[in-house]
Amino acid sequence: MTATGSRGHEKIGGLARTYRSICALLDRFPLAVIQLAMRIAVGAVFFKSGLLKFNSWEFAIKLFEDEYRVPVLSPWLAAALATFNELTFSVLIIVGLATRLATLPLLGMILVIQVFVYPQAWSEHLLWASILVFLLTRGAGALSLDGLIERSIARKFVTGERK
Repeated sequence: MTATGSRGHEKIGGLARTYRSICALLDRFPLAVIQLAMRIAVGAVFFKSGLLKFNSWEFAIKLFEDEYRVPVLSPWLAAALATFNELTFSVLIIVGLATRLATLPLLGMILVIQVFVYPQAWSEHLLWASILVFLLTRGAGALSLDGLIERSIARKFVTGERK
């Protein structure tokens, strides 16, 4: 092998080691921080939407009559369910309480919106759904009420404290 070829392999090996070192460093970033950011981001989207409906109730019903047109449900009932879901489950997700369960109604809403209301907005819906599915499958993380409750239960179990 030529000297140039050997140096080329050394360079590639050095780049690979540097890449692996960077990846190892990034792997140390706390997942709980990412989960917190995801909860706040997706929760804020739904909370703002619910708050807008709540603060402009007549306009919300009009939207469900004219634009959203959810099948089977009356515009009033659809608006009420959407407002309740957005205000209730977004807050649970933001604080990280019953997070896995709280993702389910919002995922259902995204499905309804995607299929019946705004099918062209699939990229936005995919983004929200991806975050919610991540939270559903991985949980709220350590920086949440769920995490606090889990640690408290684990501590009681380990110390033998039972009531």
